[in-house]
Amino acid sequence: MTNLQEVETIIERAILVGVNLQNDRNFAYSMEELESLAEALEVEVIGNVIQNLERVNPSHYVGTGKIIEIKNFVDESEANLVIFNDELSPSQIRNLERDLECKVIDRTMLILDIFDRRANTREAQMQVELAQLQYMLPRLVGLHASLSRQGGGTGGGFRNRGAGETKLELDRRKIEDQIAKLRKDLEVVKNIRETQRKQRRKNEVPVVSLVGYTNAGKSTIMNRLLKKIGQEDNKQVFEKDMLFATLDTSVRNIELPDKKTFLLTDTVGFVSKLPHHLVKAFRSTLEEARDADLLLHVVDVSNEQHPFMMDVTNKTLSEVDVEGVPTIYVYNKSDLANVKYPLVSGDNIWISAQEDEGLDELIELIRQHVFSDYVECEMLIPFDRGDVVSYLNSNAQVKDTEYEELGTKLLVELKDVDLKKYEQYVIK
Repeated sequence: MTNLQEVETIIERAILVGVNLQNDRNFAYSMEELESLAEALEVEVIGNVIQNLERVNPSHYVGTGKIIEIKNFVDESEANLVIFNDELSPSQIRNLERDLECKVIDRTMLILDIFDRRANTREAQMQVELAQLQYMLPRLVGLHASLSRQGGGTGGGFRNRGAGETKLELDRRKIEDQIAKLRKDLEVVKNIRETQRKQRRKNEVPVVSLVGYTNAGKSTIMNRLLKKIGQEDNKQVFEKDMLFATLDTSVRNIELPDKKTFLLTDTVGFVSKLPHHLVKAFRSTLEEARDADLLLHVVDVSNEQHPFMMDVTNKTLSEVDVEGVPTIYVYNKSDLANVKYPLVSGDNIWISAQEDEGLDELIELIRQHVFSDYVECEMLIPFDRGDVVSYLNSNAQVKDTEYEELGTKLLVELKDVDLKKYEQYVIK
C-alpha cells in the first residue's frame, strides 16, 4: 500500500505596519495599496498597526513601544508574517525578526515577489532576478545570522574562518557572479532592443507608448484599439483587473483605414515606492517610452488618488530619463467616475475603454500628433512608373485616381518624406 504523504500548505496571515512620516497626505492610500499587494500574493491580511513619527527609528523602524504592541497583536491573532510599508535595512529586519519572533518582510520584497510570479518572458524573468539578487546581497548577513561561527577571522585565510562566515563568503560570491551574468545577458537584450528601435526610426514608423500606474487600463486600451481596427485576432495582450498584470512589453502595429500606421507599445505599470533596483533592472524596457513619438499617460480617473498616481508615474519616468516626450493624458474608467465622457480638452481625453467609449476620439488625437507631417497634393505619374502608383496605393491614402493621356493622376495624402521622394511628379 502506498503511503501518501500529506503536504500542509502554510496560509500566510499578515499584520501590516506603516509609519506616517511628517503627516504624509498619501499615507492612508499607500497602506491600502500595501494590502492590495499582499492580497495579490494570496496573503490573508488580519489588520494593521500605524505610528505617526517625525523620523523612523534606525534600529527597528518603529518605536520600542510599538514593537510590544505588534508582538501582542502577532500572538493574539496567530499571525505568521509582518509586512512593513517601506524598505527596511538589513539590521532592521534582523532586529524585528528577533524581537517579534516572526517572519518580517518589507514592501520591496512584496513587490519583487509579485513581479517574480508575473514575469513570463525570459527578459522580464532576468530583470526580476537581477533586482531580487541586488536586494538580497546586503541582507545576506541577516539570512545567515543563525549559523555558528567557530573560530575567529584573525589569519584572514579560509581555514581560520567559522563555518557560517565561509558559507556567507561563498553565497556572496555566487550572487555577485550571477548578478554579473544577468547584467551581461540583459546587455545583449538591450542591444537587440536598440537595433529594433533604430530600424523603426529608419522605417519612420511613429511609436506611441502607453504609460501609467498599475491597473489603470493600459492593456484594455491596447486591446480595444486592436479590436476597433479589426486586428484583434491573435494579437490581444493579457488584461486583468489586478496589480502588475503586464510586465512584458508588447508592441503592436496599428494600421488605420487610411493606410497610416503607428506602433503601439504597452509597458509595465508603476506603483508608489517602486523598488529602485527594479526600476534600474527594467530600464531597457522603460526606454521604449523614452524613444516614443507620443506617450499616452493612462489614468484611472475613478480612483480619488489619481493625481498622486500621475505624480508617481511622472517621477518614475523621469528616473529613466523619459522627459520632453509629447503626452496625451487619457482619463480612463470615466464610466465609474461619474464624469462626462467621451470628452476632449486639448491633450486631455476622458474615455471608458471597457465600454468602447472615446476610442475614435483618442485615435483622432493620436493622428493629430503623429501624422502632422502628412500633406495632400496632386501627382501625375507616367504609365511606365506603375511601381510608384503601387507604392503610393500601399503606403499613402489615395483619395482619387484618374487616367489621363500622359499618365495616372492621383489626389494623395502622404508623408512629407515620400513627397520629397516623388516631388518630380507633383502638379499642384
